[in-house]
Amino acid sequence: MYAIETTKLTKRYGDYEALRAVDLQVPTGSVFGFLGPNGAGKTTTIRILLGLLRATAGRARVLGLDVWTDGPPLRQQVGYLPGDVRFYDHLTGRAVLQFADAVRGSKAAAEVERLSSLFVLQLDKRVRDYSRGMKQKLGLILAMMHRPRLLILDEPTTGLDPLMQQTLYAELRVFAEEGRTILFSSHTLSEVDDLCDHVAILRQGALIEQDRIEVLRRRAVRRVEVTLADGRPCAAPPSALHVQEQSGTRIIGSWTGEVTALLKWLAESPIADVVIAEPRLEDLFLAFYNESGGVADAGAN
Repeated sequence: MYAIETTKLTKRYGDYEALRAVDLQVPTGSVFGFLGPNGAGKTTTIRILLGLLRATAGRARVLGLDVWTDGPPLRQQVGYLPGDVRFYDHLTGRAVLQFADAVRGSKAAAEVERLSSLFVLQLDKRVRDYSRGMKQKLGLILAMMHRPRLLILDEPTTGLDPLMQQTLYAELRVFAEEGRTILFSSHTLSEVDDLCDHVAILRQGALIEQDRIEVLRRRAVRRVEVTLADGRPCAAPPSALHVQEQSGTRIIGSWTGEVTALLKWLAESPIADVVIAEPRLEDLFLAFYNESGGVADAGAN
């Protein structure tokens, strides 16, 4: 079952097409990475999924509900942290959370206290006196305090120190273990690699890839460095090994895909030393971003 499912989702602004026939499936209980450069269409998609923006064409269902006709009951089950979260600055953090709790009718006072302790946030200060990181923590508590079935986070670690980022990751893993779904938009590819189990990549309004992250990892590039035993003949390397540098007994290159052929060649060669680096998803994502026309850096997000 999918927590989010879109069919041919399209959004146009006059002649400009911000989204083009996007078919997105987010499995229930997954931590789903939603990636793309600025202008790819991520924020436009999220706003449609929340019922805040109407699609030009296509269909979107979230938690089994139509995002436009069932907006109010749907939003009660969703937590959302926008990338540019803002508050009433004259209120204290506690007052902001109490107001949201009253509007939702969620009776989340105990969870507010737990999360504020977890994220080490002083709730009795006015928001105008909060740092950027403190405001980010307040936004996270606001999104998570009612234990939503779907949590949508847009750049959630902005302003957080490394220790607090790890605290957030641990809490998100608990959410997923409880069967809740997390849609996670980020430009920090290392945290997507560490946290997410599925990934979708948008470019210029089109969905160009969607798969489990281990499938994408198998397609990512590994750096290979081989030192041959001096003076001993070696068979030609497999064609999938893209040799970037070869001098004397040293070969440096890159390998994409399954490593069976590489290991077979290494086993049959007079090897003195070998290094096979972990695949870098960042290289794969950048290849997707730049493929067929380059990275989009303008227009709707």
